[in-house]
Amino acid sequence: MNLPGWLAEVAGEQPYPLVFATVSGAHLYGFPSVDSDVDLRGVHVLPVEEVAGLRHGPETLERMWTRDGVEVDLVTHDLAKFCRLLLGRNGYVLEQLLSPLVVTSSPVHEELVALAPGCLTRHHAHHYLGFARTQWRLFTKSGELKPLLYTFRVLATGTHLMRTGELEADLTRLYEYGPAYLPDLVAAKQEAEHGPAPSVPGLESDVERMTVALEEARDFAGLPERATAEAALHDLVVRVRLRGWGGESMM
Repeated sequence: MNLPGWLAEVAGEQPYPLVFATVSGAHLYGFPSVDSDVDLRGVHVLPVEEVAGLRHGPETLERMWTRDGVEVDLVTHDLAKFCRLLLGRNGYVLEQLLSPLVVTSSPVHEELVALAPGCLTRHHAHHYLGFARTQWRLFTKSGELKPLLYTFRVLATGTHLMRTGELEADLTRLYEYGPAYLPDLVAAKQEAEHGPAPSVPGLESDVERMTVALEEARDFAGLPERATAEAALHDLVVRVRLRGWGGESMM
């Protein structure tokens, strides 16, 4: 997987220090195309004067730009908002935090990663089931390959998470949960970001089978009902806000 080396420079170009920035989207999911943009997601830290007074700094920052022909989409949340999302059974932010494609990191990032298991509950299955329904509806309307692959990806990721307690967002590592033609779909997606899905017999029944598998995995998951890391995340946010965060970047 070829990612631009200059992504390491992104952290120093932002208005607030970054706790981390990781690659999400198709690159994380295992099926980037030759013309895929780069989706960066992460966490910034607002200074105490922008959270304790009458004027509050931006909880979410979004920036899009193009460099050397590569379109980059960067979205970051303030640390406190990100922690609230983590505790809200949000699979998106959990994937962003645990992405192995790290652009910039810090000791606080490492602490968040260590606390991630305490944020996981069986109710994360609802995120993946809901996302799958949305992508499947989009596929039935557009016939495009991208939402179809997203449907399979989230169902496989959710099932693996419920069965093992481990987050794996790369579809190419989850083929065992899907039909035998998944590698062919991934290969087709790698040729072009937007294009029609090839005709596949039994497609709807395969999606239904994977949906049922995720529902069953949720029902029998040995995961807690509620997150256990709230107190530790609260302490982390307070400490970082009041004492600084000791950030350091790495690629």
